[in-house]
Amino acid sequence: MPRVVVDVMLKPEILDPQGQAVANALPRLGVSDVASVRIGRRIEIEFTGEPDLDRAREIADKLLANPVIEDFTVRVVEADETVDAHP
Repeated sequence: MPRVVVDVMLKPEILDPQGQAVANALPRLGVSDVASVRIGRRIEIEFTGEPDLDRAREIADKLLANPVIEDFTVRVVEADETVDAHP
């Protein structure tokens, strides 16, 4: 069943202390070629019928994201589409 994915990120002009902490820790792991890190969140919504992007945008705008400091994107993904965390 297709689902709607909402990706929420801090706006570029907003400081990201969590991302900075990760970026600062990377050299201790031997990673020196990362310029910056931004941390966000992914929310998956499954509708009972067909995915409704307009409804998902409304949900994201009113509940999932703070429009003052965050941007969001909304997209439909197939049920078998996953993020490969360990290639």
